[in-house]
Parts: sequence; C-alpha cells; structure tokens
Amino acid sequence: MYGHFSVKSDVFSFGVLVLEIISGQKNSSFCNGEEGENLLTYAWRNWKKGTALNMIDHTLRGHSSSEIMRCIHVGLLCVQENEADRPTVTSVVLMLTSNSVSLSVPSKPAFFMPSVVEQDKSEVTVPGQSKSNSVQYSVNEASITELDPG
Repeated sequence: MYGHFSVKSDVFSFGVLVLEIISGQKNSSFCNGEEGENLLTYAWRNWKKGTALNMIDHTLRGHSSSEIMRCIHVGLLCVQENEADRPTVTSVVLMLTSNSVSLSVPSKPAFFMPSVVEQDKSEVTVPGQSKSNSVQYSVNEASITELDPG
C-alpha cells in the first residue's frame, strides 16, 4: 500500500488470497451489505462468532470442513494487524501440510482501504480568487486533478 515490501507483507498477501479462494470473492470487490466491511472484517467477524463456515464458497461445500477451517485459521494468522505476529512463509507451509502443528489464536486483522476510495474533500479559497475558482485538497494530502473542459 505504501511501497514497502517485506516477507511479512508477502505473508499478508498470501492470507488475503487464501480467504479469497475460500470465500469465492475478491477482497477488492467484496460486498456483504454492511457499510465499511471488507473480506478481512467479514472473515474475522465470522471467526469470532464461531460461524466461519458461513463464508465458504458454495463450490467448496462438501469438502472437508476441518481442512477448510484450518485454511481460514491460517489465512487469519497471515493477515494479523501486528506484522510481528504474522507467521513466516515456512511456518505457513508447515501449518498447511501438517495437522500435528498447533495453530495459535489469531488477533484481529489489519484493515486496508479499498483501491478506489471516495476521499473527503475540503475547499480552500485562495486569496484573490472567487469561490468558483477555489482550490481543493484531500485529507490525506494526495493530489486531486480537476478537469476543466473550457
């Protein structure tokens, strides 16, 4: 998101991918009808309520629910908010290939913003300009380009 890549961001991406595969939905286009909810918040909420099986895509139903629950568990471990709590890639492989490895309890995931976000805009009137020529800026200091057809 900020151009910083690390082993832990790779694990985070893998966790998102696992949850996307299980749910059959992309995180970037996830819509569950609740305002502000993305795939990670949906998975976390269901995990905490003990209803994680609700998020499984219909094409996966009928497969081993214990294996799918383990994948959800591993996915949530990979997307934990605290980077230091995320497992290494080697640990993830071991978790997915060996049922004898016990899994720690995941903490809440990091929530990231969708790629297209309607930013709050504020107007600043520049001295000497009319209100119609005011300058806009975004709260996060990203630039805004306004097209003027005239």
